[in-house]
Amino acid sequence: MYQFHRYQIQNHEGETSIMSRRFQVTMLIIVVLLAVPLVALAHEEEDLLALQEVQFASVAQKAAENSNAPRSFAPCVQGFAGEFPCDKVDLLSFVPSADLGATFINDIWGWTDPETGNDFALVGSAEGLIVVDITDPKRPVVMGILPTASTQGGEFWRDVKVYADHAFVVSEYDDHGMQVLDLTLVRDVDPSNGPVIFPEAAYYEGIHHAHNIAINEDTGHAYIVGSESDTVACGPGLHMVDISDPTNPTFAGCFDDHGYTHDTQCVIYQGPDEDYQGRELCFSSNANFDGTPFLNTLSITDVTDKANPVGIANAEYPGGDDGYSHQGWLTPDQAYFLHGDELDEFFFGVNTRTRIWDVTDLDNPAVIGVFENDTTSIDHNIYTQGRYAFASNYTSGLRVYDMRNVADGELSEVAYFDVYPENDNASFEGGTWSNYPFFAQKGVVAVTGMDRGLFILQPRISRSGN
Repeated sequence: MYQFHRYQIQNHEGETSIMSRRFQVTMLIIVVLLAVPLVALAHEEEDLLALQEVQFASVAQKAAENSNAPRSFAPCVQGFAGEFPCDKVDLLSFVPSADLGATFINDIWGWTDPETGNDFALVGSAEGLIVVDITDPKRPVVMGILPTASTQGGEFWRDVKVYADHAFVVSEYDDHGMQVLDLTLVRDVDPSNGPVIFPEAAYYEGIHHAHNIAINEDTGHAYIVGSESDTVACGPGLHMVDISDPTNPTFAGCFDDHGYTHDTQCVIYQGPDEDYQGRELCFSSNANFDGTPFLNTLSITDVTDKANPVGIANAEYPGGDDGYSHQGWLTPDQAYFLHGDELDEFFFGVNTRTRIWDVTDLDNPAVIGVFENDTTSIDHNIYTQGRYAFASNYTSGLRVYDMRNVADGELSEVAYFDVYPENDNASFEGGTWSNYPFFAQKGVVAVTGMDRGLFILQPRISRSGN
């Protein structure tokens, strides 16, 4: 494992630790919770989320054991790249968790340096945000880490997005706030000296902790979701922050009329609904616990006026009273929304599902199709680029879907790379958390394996429209 220069995790209260007390307590109860029959949990969402936490903690324990992928280029030949099942996706390189200096890998985003053209993967981990140079995708280099702002309580995963050459990082660790990293600092890193510790460029105290963050780069606003705050009565919906000056993030407004938001995508709308063209809209996956049954929805909000956001729609979907509305992404023409429910595979025993929403009429979004591929794993994060969708589906890995028939409510799988060959269980025991397909290098996709590390992949698909 790399020894980062001056490496020490320290929170904003000055307390130092390696892992959270909650993690240690969680490990003590693993045996107890794993002994509970899963059937008994089948319709108890809160119990299943507790089981999710336990399985994620178990992933962190076994990460080093499973970091056994080929380090260098391994083409997909006769259905395998090394030990990994695949179809038309080559492994360009792999960085194991130990080399990243991490025990648990989760979210990922990317940044292309406008001055040098270099591509960087921004990897979320329990320990902090890790920056990896993948300009030569067959020879990645770990550049450094922005250590976590806290290790106290909460959960150890984090989320990151980018605006104006700065990374904005949130975590569910208690008292974490939002960190800001000046990414241009990587230009001064000499990789031959090993990874470095990056300082915070700024810190936003308007939240206590948060599950996720989205950024609309066209407006310079961040949307923190699933957060709690001691200073702003914003609820767990959209907590809006003006980041037009990246080193001076400022509270801009909030919207929680639709309840808890787990993930969101906010855009300047240029889609087919003329009533909203030119407006700034957020498309959110909302999951609310207060009622019985659950209320799982696609929420659409007009956030053009941050002080007076307006809810446009909050649409339920079939089966949404027994699942968890998790994440989704618009098609490039903003006419359709691909959406994942994180628990339907577990509750209903169905194959991996992606819902296709028709959002051509924003006041009346509707599910027009449900794509089920031939795996049983739980879906997690999905992104669209050109005519393809790139889905990270936990134990079945990266799946690539062709969207050419999306208007008919149809997708088709055209390629995959399974980063967790052990099984395709509908569980959280390992596999991929997320992926990033938007690098300047067309065709390169970075994928995080929670229990293994960072995979740099290249699907062999048409670049038309990508």
